Amino acid sequence: MALKTRNKLKSDFSMASMTDIVFLLLIFFMITSTLVNPNAIKLLLPQSTNQTAAKPITTVSITQDLKYFVETKRVDFDELEQTLQEKLGQEPDIYISLHVEENVPVKEMVKVMNIAKRNNYKMILATRPEK
Repeated sequence: MALKTRNKLKSDFSMASMTDIVFLLLIFFMITSTLVNPNAIKLLLPQSTNQTAAKPITTVSITQDLKYFVETKRVDFDELEQTLQEKLGQEPDIYISLHVEENVPVKEMVKVMNIAKRNNYKMILATRPEK
C-alpha cells in the first residue's frame, strides 16, 4: 500500500516581498534625508581634534565680515539676544553651536558667549577636523 502525502513542501523563495521592503526603506530614507537642515552658511572653521557629544538646538554663525546669523537668518548683533530668547526660551540645558570663521577677532566671539552666559545657554564652538 503506497501512501502519498497531500501537502508538498515548496522549497522556492519569493523575493517580491523582500523587494517591496527594500523600496519602502529607500523611500523612507530619501524623505528623511531631505528633512535634515544643514548649516547653509559656508564658513572656514578653525581646526580641532576634539569632539563633543552634545546636540545643539540651534546655531549662531559669524562670518568674516562680521555678519551674524541665527541658523540661516541674518540678524543684527543688537537683536541677537532677543532673537535667541524668542527662539529658545528659558529651557534648561540648551546648547547652541557657535560657528565662527577662522579669521574673526576673538572679541566678536566673546560678545556672543556673553549673551549665552547671561541667558544660561551652553555654547559649543564648531570646528573642522584636523588633517
